[in-house]
Amino acid sequence: MAVMDLIEKALDIRAFYHRVIAGNLANVDTPNYKEKDIDFKAELERKMSGAGSIEVREKTDYEGLGTLDGNTVNIENQMVKLTENQMMFYSLIQVATKKISLMRYLISEGRR
Repeated sequence: MAVMDLIEKALDIRAFYHRVIAGNLANVDTPNYKEKDIDFKAELERKMSGAGSIEVREKTDYEGLGTLDGNTVNIENQMVKLTENQMMFYSLIQVATKKISLMRYLISEGRR
């Protein structure tokens, strides 16, 4: 069941990342708010090795100067990240669904 374990952990991280991005979008007009981000690959490796919580960090490599009020959230970039994250989440759901369908098929064929 290693594949399903990997999918489960990846889905957990993707769901968490959705909340991080939503927080960034909610704070787009908050003075001095710094964009938050996670490193998906590093977090998946940590989760697979048994680490507990996901590490959220303030993004430090900005693609611009930010705004005059010190806010570093770029709404367009966040919308792209949100869309990408949603697509990856649903792709993982499809993989899990296919895996379960295959297991059901194999089990039902074994009864014949």
